Amino acid sequence: MTHLFWLSDDAWAAIEPHLPHGKPGKPRVDDRRVISGILHVLKTGCRWRDCPSKYGPHTTIYNRYNRWSKRRIWQRLFEKMAAAGPVPEELCIDTSHVKAHRSAAGSKRGVRGSDWALARWKNEQNPCFGR
Repeated sequence: MTHLFWLSDDAWAAIEPHLPHGKPGKPRVDDRRVISGILHVLKTGCRWRDCPSKYGPHTTIYNRYNRWSKRRIWQRLFEKMAAAGPVPEELCIDTSHVKAHRSAAGSKRGVRGSDWALARWKNEQNPCFGR
């Protein structure tokens, strides 16, 4: 598989000091490999079990993501990374890859109402859509 996501040396150097260390118990699987796997799943939207084996066992990748979420490690990591450098003047987040449930439109008028609501969201709520 040639389209795997791996953290660059610079990105890893910025992240690594903020990771938890010294936790008792069995030594962890390589953090860089597992975090790259987590980012691959989040980036591609694939299921945890479909994560390529180059990142390690899918259960390890899911468990690390889940446990660190419950312990707020991701939140602290994002806060420290955000505080480490300047924030760009303009940001745009494209969420067009996010799946919406069929009831996300909030209308019971059928397909026409759902299509209208999605079109309205694309044009009004997401200024980056279609550019």
